[in-house]
Amino acid sequence: MNDITVTAGPYIFKGRLETELAPKTSAAFLKVLPYDSQIVHVRWSGEGVWVPLGETDFEVGYENHTSHPAPGHVILYPGGISETEILLAYGGVDFSSKMGQLAGNHFITLTEGLENLPALGKLVLWEGAQAIRFELTAG
Repeated sequence: MNDITVTAGPYIFKGRLETELAPKTSAAFLKVLPYDSQIVHVRWSGEGVWVPLGETDFEVGYENHTSHPAPGHVILYPGGISETEILLAYGGVDFSSKMGQLAGNHFITLTEGLENLPALGKLVLWEGAQAIRFELTAG
């Protein structure tokens, strides 16, 4: 039940929810699946794309949090000094905002399609916002 499919722009990625490392974040995200939104390129953090979520409250604190997600890691910043957001790293990330360094909960690890992450990042950077969908993997 923790296998997830992420469709971002024209690319499909497979991965897993980190239910043992981030149980509260994973459980909160499961409640909103399937989840559709748009990704835009990060402003301060490096090679990542993000879903701005404003004041959305997933009612989770920090768990399995990092400021340096690896390519293919998806993190949820639960809000606080900056707005709530989901970030997908496609390269080197130093997770930050105009307020400074942030840390987000690493709750999804992509395991398939990683070779398409740089192309996704370039697409979003040069052509703008792209659709993104998170859903449980069928079957």
